[in-house]
Amino acid sequence: MIAIIGAGLGGLTLARILHVNGIDAVVYEAEASPTARTQGGMLDIHEESGQAALKAAGLYDDFLRLVMPGGEAMKVYDRHAVLRLAHEPEGSGRPEVHRRDLRDLLLGSLPEGMIRWGSKVVEVSDGREVRLADGASFTADLLVGADGAWSKVRSLVSDATPAYSGLSFAELDLLDPDVRHLESAELMGGGSLFALGDGRGFLGHREPDRLHVYVAVRTDTPWSGITRDDLVAEFDGWDDRFLRLIRDSDGEPFPRAIHALPIGHQWKRVPGVTLLGDAAHLMSPFAGEGANLAMQDGAELAAALIANGDDTEAALGTYESALFPRAEEAARESAQNMDVCFAPGAPDGLVAFFTSFSAE
Repeated sequence: MIAIIGAGLGGLTLARILHVNGIDAVVYEAEASPTARTQGGMLDIHEESGQAALKAAGLYDDFLRLVMPGGEAMKVYDRHAVLRLAHEPEGSGRPEVHRRDLRDLLLGSLPEGMIRWGSKVVEVSDGREVRLADGASFTADLLVGADGAWSKVRSLVSDATPAYSGLSFAELDLLDPDVRHLESAELMGGGSLFALGDGRGFLGHREPDRLHVYVAVRTDTPWSGITRDDLVAEFDGWDDRFLRLIRDSDGEPFPRAIHALPIGHQWKRVPGVTLLGDAAHLMSPFAGEGANLAMQDGAELAAALIANGDDTEAALGTYESALFPRAEEAARESAQNMDVCFAPGAPDGLVAFFTSFSAE
């Protein structure tokens, strides 16, 4: 039995490609249902990774119907709301889609019963035995850890754990912006927003029904709870148009401390066990690679299993030998980009980066 732990984008991509190639697998997901929680925000899906995975899954044309028109546009501001860069790329190969819609597409492509909802893993042990919160247990022939940052499966192959990056986010939403938040909607535009300075920033994206904003601060202590007043105080001296993104937000700020696995994280081959996505290579979001790599991982693992038939160990060796250098490169880029965004003098470095990228 192939057991995939986690119904995120990577695990679902793997499950879908195995299914269309006649290979049985079961996905175990801790959440009670597909609608148990909000599924993040917008994702830019890259041609060489996420889009390639969707083509392998036979879902590329359906994906194109989910793309948000104009979502690739970008504005970069300094703390005084001076627009430093307005970028409206066309055909960049990185169209924007909502994570929820992409996950729903993958979920809808799988047969009923392939996902075991409400199956929270509480323990994994040598021999690929998995124990669930409801007391049930099973042993897998192949155990795939697609269970995210705090993976239970990872302990079978690695003793690495995610470390705090020194950056904390507070997540905010401004609902119905074209009626209730016109000035903020104009500030952000139709795509993404960066406003950076003093080790702080606003990172936002236009979604179909809202403005989704991450308020970011370099801080030694990870945020575990924070109020609007706390956030406003962090941005003393910033233009009031940015402070309005905090004051006018709907609902309470949701804190997210940014963690990462060590750059170059890898493991020695353990029979019948492997990882994909954040379980394998958790990194900050500043390369836009997390979801794309997870889907690429799922597609490449499926391809290796299909190509090697009953020789699972050969398949896993092939998969991991490509995974490790690919993930290391992306993790290094992510860490470097985060430093650029929150370095002294920001947003100068980010403007220079995008200007040089556009020139190429």
